[in-house]
Amino acid sequence: MNQVETIGADLGGTKLAVGVVGDGPEAVFASEVSSRGYSQEEVIDLLADQIREAREARPAAVAAGVGIPATLDFESGHAISTVNLDLVDLPVRELLSERIGLPTVIDNDANLAMLAEALYGAARGADYALMLTLGTGIGGGIWIGGELFRGAHGAGAELGHVVVEIDGPRCQGNCPGYGCVETFASGTAIGRQGREAAEREPDSALGLLAAAGSGITAREVASAARGGDRAATGVIEKAGHYLGTALVSLVNIFEPEVIVLGGGVMRMGDLLLEPVRQELRRRALPPMNRTEVVEAEFGPEAGVIGAAALARIELEKED
Repeated sequence: MNQVETIGADLGGTKLAVGVVGDGPEAVFASEVSSRGYSQEEVIDLLADQIREAREARPAAVAAGVGIPATLDFESGHAISTVNLDLVDLPVRELLSERIGLPTVIDNDANLAMLAEALYGAARGADYALMLTLGTGIGGGIWIGGELFRGAHGAGAELGHVVVEIDGPRCQGNCPGYGCVETFASGTAIGRQGREAAEREPDSALGLLAAAGSGITAREVASAARGGDRAATGVIEKAGHYLGTALVSLVNIFEPEVIVLGGGVMRMGDLLLEPVRQELRRRALPPMNRTEVVEAEFGPEAGVIGAAALARIELEKED
């Protein structure tokens, strides 16, 4: 890829990150603003404003890529639906490109995190890889033969909605499913399970936090587990069990060289990775049960890096 600067934007349920990237993963400009509570129209305005701000800072930027947590039609850049955001049946690329005056490409945010890790990070050099991003929900990316797999229209790779308990609880947000792995191993799920553990075990560190009026999220669960709290450790082990169960099905289908786990939940590190790896070794078919499971190299920056890289790739296809 030529040494050009492109803009990458990563839209999430709580924040919008925007950056300008050159021929590598390092951003030469970065910004971040809240995206919580925005309507469809306000989200487009927010994206346009922040991308224009990035372009003003780096006027040589020649294209923009945007990641959104949605099923979408990749060719048209049309968002079909989201689980954890208010975006339904929205022509995101058309609306954005009109406002920012740059060639624009739209993709699923987890696809773009996968692209960043495949080009520059933990999956670099692999021809076959999977990525799951663990945050408010669980996103997925699939790398096959050195390219992103998107399915027939671009809505594929929703790995967070692999069913791991057929009669399990209703999935969160707008998902109509039951028993999805997102319901058990996302940051939202871990926080909920931490609160439930606090009620069951009031003398635990989590119980004491709840009694003191402190909110319990995945962050507090991780902190308590690092301090040796068994209730918190149990919550993470349960999440790891379900996440590992999902990965068993995925490795048996795709036989990847590596699975990359990213997103904010991976601040838990080995607390979560070890039960996931144990489940995979125990239950997957050989040789898939030996698939390496690793933490992503890029944290919150992965989506921006991947979005900017995709903008550059798509622009070069037109040359």
